[in-house]
Amino acid sequence: MQSLRSPLLSAALLALCAGTAVAQQPAAPAPPVGPQVGDVAPDFTIIASDQAGVRAKPFHLADARGSTVVLAFFSRARTKG
Repeated sequence: MQSLRSPLLSAALLALCAGTAVAQQPAAPAPPVGPQVGDVAPDFTIIASDQAGVRAKPFHLADARGSTVVLAFFSRARTKG
């Protein structure tokens, strides 16, 4: 009878372990990094430039409220980089 208990006990423990592994919930996805579509942009101030060069007055995003604003970044425009 001793030899029969050991395989039954092993099988029961194996089934129990397999059941708990299946019951675990998958990990939640990582939250997105950066702004999402529809988020309100935080107010900021930058030194602006155009075709004539650097503007005398800095640009404040709050001054353009209600207008469409497009920010364009040219990584090596007018620089040695």
